[in-house]
Amino acid sequence: MADIMRTSNPALNDEVFRRQGYAVSDTMTLSGTVNKTGILVILAMASAAWTWNLTTSSPQSASGLAILGVFGGLILALATTFKNSWSPVTAPLYALLEGLFLGAISAIFDRRYPGIAITAVGLTFGTLIALLLVYRTGIIRVTDKFRLGVMAATGGIAFFYFLTMILGFFGIRFTSVYGAGPIGIGFSIFVVLIAALNLVVDFDFIERGTQQGAPKYMEWYGGFALLVTLVWLYLEILRLLAKLRGNQRD
Repeated sequence: MADIMRTSNPALNDEVFRRQGYAVSDTMTLSGTVNKTGILVILAMASAAWTWNLTTSSPQSASGLAILGVFGGLILALATTFKNSWSPVTAPLYALLEGLFLGAISAIFDRRYPGIAITAVGLTFGTLIALLLVYRTGIIRVTDKFRLGVMAATGGIAFFYFLTMILGFFGIRFTSVYGAGPIGIGFSIFVVLIAALNLVVDFDFIERGTQQGAPKYMEWYGGFALLVTLVWLYLEILRLLAKLRGNQRD
């Protein structure tokens, strides 16, 4: 069981590599995965910039694109997860669709709290670089207990978000958690920390995938999985900064 549950990111687990087989001459490399990840990030940022600009001139059109990005991105994410051989096509499409949503939501937040989006972007990439350095130097060792701990925390957060969404339809709100008070800020800090730790687990998983000789197209899949975590981390940092700004206004 521990061998299968190597990472809390649902897009990354050892079973993904295991079911591909290794009888391939062109295999996954770290440099290739880094390049693919960079391409996906650029696509997402370009799409986000376009939606951001559209939000200022045509908010209604931007809202429609944001909805398209959310649901289209979700469909492509599920397709990529269950059919990872499609990732050279579905991963770039996912990045473009996700960018539609990110651009719109970022513009909305930035309109209320000027400068918050660029701060969130800087903190997200700063966290990525810092954790990559920490991982490469061996300061953080990714053990089975570490992976399972991050997985359990991530699953708990996902369940809580799902539960609050369902209860919201019945008028039940968790105002203390989603508010700008100490509980809300503390919760957001915890979620940002767990999202960041997912990056470390993802680094380890991708490195082991290259060592196991995964097929070349898994570079796209690895990049897709990292982008999923980066998007989550960015949104959580954006939410945390909004709470801190809101608390200052109060």
